[in-house]
Amino acid sequence: MCLIVFAWKLIPCTPLIFAGNRDEFYERPAAAASWWEDNPHIFAGRDLQSGGTWMGITSQNGADSLTTKFAAITNIRAPAERREDAPSRGELVANYLNSALSAQDYIASIRDQVADYNGFNLLLGDQEDLIWFSNRHQDDERNGQPLPPGIYGISNASLDTPWPKVVRTKAEFASMICQRAPVDAYFEVLANTTPAPDCRLPDTGISFEMERLLSSPCIVSPDYGTRVTTVLKVHKDYPAEFHEKLLR
Repeated sequence: MCLIVFAWKLIPCTPLIFAGNRDEFYERPAAAASWWEDNPHIFAGRDLQSGGTWMGITSQNGADSLTTKFAAITNIRAPAERREDAPSRGELVANYLNSALSAQDYIASIRDQVADYNGFNLLLGDQEDLIWFSNRHQDDERNGQPLPPGIYGISNASLDTPWPKVVRTKAEFASMICQRAPVDAYFEVLANTTPAPDCRLPDTGISFEMERLLSSPCIVSPDYGTRVTTVLKVHKDYPAEFHEKLLR
């Protein structure tokens, strides 16, 4: 995914409310979220090119399980560091969902391999703990540690880096949380195609024109853009709500 906002442990009965956009080249094949035939406890979209996923949940005991594991990933935008031979980052999400490990134990199991991947932000946990882990930003004391309650945002930089679309979407998301807004309101927030003012664009090593294009919460261009929007509510005592809107 390329834009994620989430509220963690602010509502007692619903520890996680998550909303995110997945941006990708239109030509890259992908499947909509469903229960995976080869791993029936995983409910997620699927990258049909590399086999991983950008975001998903699990239910070890079927659709009515009260224990929900969750994971999502964003890429870190660093074109000068990109390696074409790096493994797919989507496998980090799929492997966690397919494991019996806790979030902390899973992070410990992959620490020695994460340098092989291009930059990523991995968000993973369950109803009790939620962890942000990145193979960059190792000096951030939050990296790899359970997050305290709050509202957070991630795009293609570190957790809560104040890119305009992160700041804007977090503020609107917080308002939705306070209003106990319906799911459609979250989809509306993430459908915003207005770019940031030029004076507020970050400098991430790409052209000015691309910075402008990628600065809106929802991206539209001839060959690349927002392909799916997901809203997830993980409840404490009853099954999660997974809502998905396919755009391309």
